[in-house]
Amino acid sequence: MALDIQANKKAFIELLQSTGREGIDDLIAYLEDGKNDFFNAPASTRFHLNEEGGLCQHSLNVCKAGLMLYEHAVTERPELARVIKKDSVIVATLLHDLNKSDIYKRVMKRQKNAFGVWEDVPGWDVDYSNLPLGHGEKSAIMALWSGFEITEEELIAIRWHMTAWDLAFQSPEQKNSINTARDKYPLVALVQLADGIAANIYEI
Repeated sequence: MALDIQANKKAFIELLQSTGREGIDDLIAYLEDGKNDFFNAPASTRFHLNEEGGLCQHSLNVCKAGLMLYEHAVTERPELARVIKKDSVIVATLLHDLNKSDIYKRVMKRQKNAFGVWEDVPGWDVDYSNLPLGHGEKSAIMALWSGFEITEEELIAIRWHMTAWDLAFQSPEQKNSINTARDKYPLVALVQLADGIAANIYEI
């Protein structure tokens, strides 16, 4: 089933606007410019939401999961409302995968059909040459470059949202950084969990 790209774009923008942050228009323009294709890009080449508009849908799904976790957390521990801000949940979840907006390229791939015959089918490939900075760190940098107002806590949550899937996790020094970030900022753990819920439950 095709995703409703325009409806998702509208929902994405309205969620961002609900935070009242400066630079929302600059961010949207940044995501729509010729180098980026955030609202039309897939979320992956062959896994979750590997279809046109999948990246925005995934970001909305992560936001939905993040807000659900936030509401549960502050119900169980009301004092967390002073530590984790709702608008930070929205910002960090919606922007965690900005890096993917400029890496996907349309290609034709060979695939066997139901009768075992090879045929050409449209698909996606990745090209990291535009800004080869890695995953989480690239998203954090793109958020800063866009002109959107973003906090240190949100940047760190975006940077470390990949948990053990991040290549840097293999380095003892970087693993310590991840653990320190999660201990210092509960938002980091919340975004990590929300991303996993979206990709592995909502989108299977």
